[in-house]
Amino acid sequence: MSRRPLIAGNWKMNGLKADGLALAKGVAEKLKADKLACEMLVCPPFLLVAAVAEAVAGSGLAVGGQDCHAKVSGAHTGDTSPVMLKDAGASYVILGHSERRTDHGETDAGVKAKAEAALAAGLSAIVCIGETLAQRDAGQTLDVNKSQLRGSWPEGGNAANTVIAYEPVWAIGTGRVATPEQAQEVHAAIRAELAAMIGAEEAAKVRILYGGSMKPDNAAQLLALADVDGGLIGGAALKADDFWAIAKAAG
Repeated sequence: MSRRPLIAGNWKMNGLKADGLALAKGVAEKLKADKLACEMLVCPPFLLVAAVAEAVAGSGLAVGGQDCHAKVSGAHTGDTSPVMLKDAGASYVILGHSERRTDHGETDAGVKAKAEAALAAGLSAIVCIGETLAQRDAGQTLDVNKSQLRGSWPEGGNAANTVIAYEPVWAIGTGRVATPEQAQEVHAAIRAELAAMIGAEEAAKVRILYGGSMKPDNAAQLLALADVDGGLIGGAALKADDFWAIAKAAG
C-alpha cells in the first residue's frame, strides 16, 4: 500500500511574527523550487496561523493548529475552535500531544471529542499517542498505545481525514530516539489495532507518523521503515534547512 508521507512541523510555543514568517517562507520557497513526493505541514502557534497561511498560499505547504476546542463557539475563554482554525487558513490540527496530555490533563475522551469537532469543521486531525519511559520500562508500551488509540480515534475517522502520530514521550525533546526496531514494532501494532477498528483495507491507508526527536541525521533510517509514514517534527522544524532535509529524506 502506497501512503504519501507527511512531514509535519510542530513549532510548539516558539516564534514571534517576523521569525515565524521568515521560517514559513523559507520552507515554502524550497517547496516551490523543488516539489517533493511527501506532503509538508507547519503548525505554528495560534497567533501566527492566519499570517503564515497567507504567506505560504499557493506554495503547496499546508498549515495547521496545535490544538482546538471541542465546541464551535461559546464561553470558553482562551480557547480556539476548529472552525476558527479553518477560517484562519488551517487544514490540519494536532490533538492529544503528550505535552497537552501532561500539562493540561487531556484525556483520551477529550482528545476524541476534539478530533470529531475538527473533522466536522473540515480539518484533518493528527491524533498523538505514546508511552512514558516508566510505561516502556514496565513492558506496557503496546498496551498503552492500543488503549490510547482506541480511546482517541474519532467517530468518522478514516485515512483521508485522520493521521496518527506515535510519540514515545521519553524521546520528545530529549535527543533520545526509538531504535528503528522499537519504532517499527509500535507502528505495526498501531496499524494492526486500526485494522481491528476500521478494517484492514482502510487501516493500510492510514498514515502513522513518528514523533520523537527525528532529525536530518536519523530521518532516512526511520522513514524507511515499513509502517512509518512521515514525522511529527519538533525542534528540527524550527530551522528551515533541517526541516527540509527531513522532508527530502521522505522523498
